[in-house]
Amino acid sequence: MRKPDYERRVAVTGLGVISPIGNDVATVWSNLVNGVSGLGPITRFDTAPYEAKLAGEVRDFTASDWMDAKAARRSESSLHFGVAAAKQALADSGFELTDENRTEVGVIFGSGAGGQTLMIDNYATLHSRGPRAVSPTFIANALTDSCSGMIAIETGAIGHNMCVVSACATGTHNVGEAAEAIRRGDCIAVISGSTEAPLLEVGHAGFSNMRGMGMPRPGEGPETVSRPFDLTRDGFVLGEGAGSLFLEDLELAKARGARIYAEVVGYGSAADGWDMIQPIEAGVGAARAMKMALERRGVPADEVDLINPHGTSTPLGDKREAEAIWTVFGSRAAGAKRSLAISATKSMTGHMMGAAGAFEAFATVKSVAEQCAPATINYRDPDPDCDLWVVGETTSLPIRYALSNNIGLGGHNGAVIFRRYDGD
Repeated sequence: MRKPDYERRVAVTGLGVISPIGNDVATVWSNLVNGVSGLGPITRFDTAPYEAKLAGEVRDFTASDWMDAKAARRSESSLHFGVAAAKQALADSGFELTDENRTEVGVIFGSGAGGQTLMIDNYATLHSRGPRAVSPTFIANALTDSCSGMIAIETGAIGHNMCVVSACATGTHNVGEAAEAIRRGDCIAVISGSTEAPLLEVGHAGFSNMRGMGMPRPGEGPETVSRPFDLTRDGFVLGEGAGSLFLEDLELAKARGARIYAEVVGYGSAADGWDMIQPIEAGVGAARAMKMALERRGVPADEVDLINPHGTSTPLGDKREAEAIWTVFGSRAAGAKRSLAISATKSMTGHMMGAAGAFEAFATVKSVAEQCAPATINYRDPDPDCDLWVVGETTSLPIRYALSNNIGLGGHNGAVIFRRYDGD
């Protein structure tokens, strides 16, 4: 274990992703910049009883392509997505795990809910076939931290290992905590990220009864169901998948000649302490998290050029987040100023719940690396209560710093800031 050095610089050297818009980095980025939606009819269960019938499903994915086939049969898609994204990020980094360094490589990888399908299936088995028919392996594979454990098994990264759970802010917190673990000296590198498979009928029913699910624009296609910050937005749509960032000590990354996508330079976390569902007035919790991320290492607020927001497309949630952005960045956030770009990628993926923060961290890092803000598709009618520069078309622009923001049920708020790496 190394001594803490809170000025230690942390680089993003590997990326991995499984999502409704593709299952590899190149495909997903191409679809983001081309405004390709992954939203469509739900195929996982019969939607006849429900008004909301759309989601962002992962397609053309085979778990045994990414992990031991026997282990895959015993587990479920939330774990499968996470292992696949983590392995992609490790491979993309070019980092070679060896017997000499594997105890210094950590895994900080979360899930908002873990293996819910296993729990439901085994509960049904218990009542239909009796207690002896319940699988002896389901508990170990259904925990929220099961994916972080399986990633260590599958990759050999056996250092610091944990799972941060904070609902829809889970991915943001896991990436931020991974960077801080490197600065503390716990690890020289971390496989970070999060995963979620929330497309279960019971969850869909619960969210429907919460009156949080959105509908497409009247007379228009299913891809219009998610329209963050638009005046006509009326609710969110679920998505599934995973995202992963391989983080490492910048100096060590430079020494091995690694490609560096960006640096992690800010991280903030704060609670609303207000309500389990509704965001607090003026989004003060989200504002505190963003301010903390800026202040942790002195990022100038006027040099943040892009925000990938939580942006779920709910009427109140987007309004509160816009208010929080104004609290932190002031009038330069105004749409007419065209100074602070808002790139809401949930417009294409839907809300990936616990995986959202990791997927959006991936998108934010790619935006910094490519100097490009993907469009917020479906943004057509500006809302005066959300006076922001919401990028309606993919736009090339100089990005010095970019912030990824997420807000979770229970009032969890997280923000991570990435900086362009210029070889210094």
